[in-house]
Amino acid sequence: MARSMSSILLKSFGGSRAARLSTNVFGSFYHNGMRSSTTLGNDPDTHEDFRATNKLEDSEVSLKDIVEQDVKDNPVMIYMKGIPEMPRCGFSSLAVRVLKEYNIPLSARNILEDPELKSAVKSFSHWPTFPQIFIKGEFIGGSDIILNMHQTGELKEKLKDIMPNPEISE
Repeated sequence: MARSMSSILLKSFGGSRAARLSTNVFGSFYHNGMRSSTTLGNDPDTHEDFRATNKLEDSEVSLKDIVEQDVKDNPVMIYMKGIPEMPRCGFSSLAVRVLKEYNIPLSARNILEDPELKSAVKSFSHWPTFPQIFIKGEFIGGSDIILNMHQTGELKEKLKDIMPNPEISE
């Protein structure tokens, strides 16, 4: 009885969203049409062979170049605290929820992983807070601006050529 009860519990928790979100994934990845980027930090207790390496250190590419490329290559780019599947602040969570209403491809970078990336994004946009949302190469603002645009219909108009079916998001 105890064994069957524990297997029932494991099955019910195994398929839950919380169980799936507890898996750590590092690097750039796609999930439900959204591209997220995350990296493993350099924990001093991690053996040197297993520490993450910064490929930018030995290349000519700067963080400013990466931000410019992100904004240019992605119709909707969000620099946020956390990733869309697991935001690490309420403002980032709100921005993702609003953008998900439009069923659009969403690309994101977690600024908590790299203070230099955070600074590069701030200097690129001339905006001090996060999240920062770019649509079709244009800096839009943060969660409050996106929410306001959503409520007035302005966001739907801005995203109409990105949305797969504009009638879906009413």
